[in-house]
Amino acid sequence: MSATAKTDASLNVDHLVQEDKVHKSIYTDPAIFDLEMERIWGQSWIYVGHESQVKEPGQYYATTIGSQPVLLTRHKDGNFHVLFNRCAHKGAQLVGDSSGKVKDLRCGYHAWRFDMDGKCIAIPLAQGYDDTGFSKDDECANIQKLPRYDSYRGFVFASLSAEGPDLVTWLDGVASSIDNMVDRAPEGELEITGGVLRYEHDSNWKFFLENLNDMMHPMIVHQSSSLTARKVAKREFGEGEKTPSAIEIIGPFSEGYDFCNVVGLHAFPHGHGYSGGKTSIHANYSDIEEYNEAMHAAYGKERTDEIFTVNRHNTVCYPSMTLKGAIQTMRVVKPISVNKTVIESWTFRLKGAPDELLKRSILYCNLINSSANLVGPDDQEVYGRQQSGLQAQGNDWMPLSRDLGRDEDMGDGYLYAQGSSDLAFRNQLAAWKNYMGEED
Repeated sequence: MSATAKTDASLNVDHLVQEDKVHKSIYTDPAIFDLEMERIWGQSWIYVGHESQVKEPGQYYATTIGSQPVLLTRHKDGNFHVLFNRCAHKGAQLVGDSSGKVKDLRCGYHAWRFDMDGKCIAIPLAQGYDDTGFSKDDECANIQKLPRYDSYRGFVFASLSAEGPDLVTWLDGVASSIDNMVDRAPEGELEITGGVLRYEHDSNWKFFLENLNDMMHPMIVHQSSSLTARKVAKREFGEGEKTPSAIEIIGPFSEGYDFCNVVGLHAFPHGHGYSGGKTSIHANYSDIEEYNEAMHAAYGKERTDEIFTVNRHNTVCYPSMTLKGAIQTMRVVKPISVNKTVIESWTFRLKGAPDELLKRSILYCNLINSSANLVGPDDQEVYGRQQSGLQAQGNDWMPLSRDLGRDEDMGDGYLYAQGSSDLAFRNQLAAWKNYMGEED
């Protein structure tokens, strides 16, 4: 059962997503948003943080799962934990800062103290509870752990529900994107580096996820940024002359329909999926020779080539996290309300790789994912127009029928389609319907 507040059980949403269309209310109705917090964000595996954010005992990272404040912590025994961020006494939030390192967790209200695994270790004037049937050794005196949490190659996910598939099973189809991202590190490890870029969108959280693998929009939406960059490059740099990394990064966003069809779409159970595979908009970045040498030394040329052959665009771990393995960045989805979403962008350092690679990843995030970037505002404008436009009267249904019935069945729930297909939308919305139809 979800730990989130319960909504009206009589709210019937099953009919709102059909095979070839979706009702606009799933993006605009606050009651449906509340039900999503209960049945999707309260039931699914949700990305919490990376183990590198709590490398040492005493470190914590504060975040949220839907509306629930939680803590990722590292105990002195080396294990990590995911705890609800509230004192067991009067319920005060224990940690306000996003991250830090402490000897123990101390409540700022009545100074109850807890170990990093949530166990209560001290209560002021504890003798006041003598002969009352309550002591710090009671389970209810501890910070409560989330029902489930686990890590896949350093990426920590948690669930507010005690029931459901294990993490590895749930990640089926997109675990390979995490594998490839980690394998791109010569030392086989990633670490979060620097801070986070937070980007507030005045739109429903699903618009962002649906847009990531929408191959029909880039050449239209990104004309003002990407196409302009290509024109500047053509004017300023001769044929065969090396162009700046910024041009390499921005330019491919305005590739045409033929290219995007070749990129292709891959869809998996639970709403997961990715675009690309053999090629993507990241495929033609300039080589960094020092990095290639480090990879050859670590893996050998054959294995290195195998790792680099995987070239995916956006991988969606529905509903809360997206990856770009080829450029070592990640975005995290934080729903705030039916028409407000915060997107966090994080950059990874590949251990053993030269700083030049990290600088390119940071440049990518600044150019594409920050709130002051050149490409993201194109998408943000469209999200806002969708949110506003759906308030208008007219047809309440949006079609999902492009290439319907033409998906290639790869087995075990894995579907493939050309990039112009609506497969990515249909797959995410099928997962949405599955979660939302579940009874508590």
